Amino acid sequence: MEKEFKTTFEVISGKNDLNEIEKKLYETAFEARENAYAPYSKFDVGCALLLENGEIVKGSNQENAAYPSGLCAERTTIFWTSANYPNMKIEKLFVIGAPKEAVSSVPIPPCGACRQSILEYEAKQETPIEIYFASLNGEIFKTKSIRDLLPFSFDASFL
Repeated sequence: MEKEFKTTFEVISGKNDLNEIEKKLYETAFEARENAYAPYSKFDVGCALLLENGEIVKGSNQENAAYPSGLCAERTTIFWTSANYPNMKIEKLFVIGAPKEAVSSVPIPPCGACRQSILEYEAKQETPIEIYFASLNGEIFKTKSIRDLLPFSFDASFL
């Protein structure tokens, strides 16, 4: 028997169609991208997240010559947030990534490791985190939860 997964996501045509807080997250992620340390891949990623208290936290990818030692922007941002605001819920997470010299791009979703890390924090806080992933100057995709991007999720309920 074969079954099918379906996911739902919203396509936003561009930055101008975002509300004010979403625009602020977009701009913060865009600025964070400029702080990426990606001399090997030359693929810069910025992330911004909104906490329940209204504070915005940002981060960027950080590479290392020993490739597995680097860290994606999403995990850099979430781990720093958890270390500094351990009981604060994350409401929204915004990601923008593209090659360093790109002038346009397609929306770049979180990688598998980042999806799993975001899932951990959704489970911890027992509320979904809206995920936005954007191109540099075009479409933005929005999901209501990381579970929309990670079917058959593995979390602590299996342990």
